[in-house]
Amino acid sequence: MKEKLVINKKGFKGEDGYKTFSIRIKEETVEKLDELSKESNRSRNELINILLDFALENCEVK
Repeated sequence: MKEKLVINKKGFKGEDGYKTFSIRIKEETVEKLDELSKESNRSRNELINILLDFALENCEVK
């Protein structure tokens, strides 16, 4: 008896714990992100998530 390939249904967009939205960013910031992206071999999206997570964990409101 041959094994069957099981393909699970893909969840609806946004069910992976991520949300998509757009923001405005200064050109200078995009250039810095692109440089860091090349250096780290990570996508711009990955870097933005890493940087936002760090900032949220290390910020203080006074």
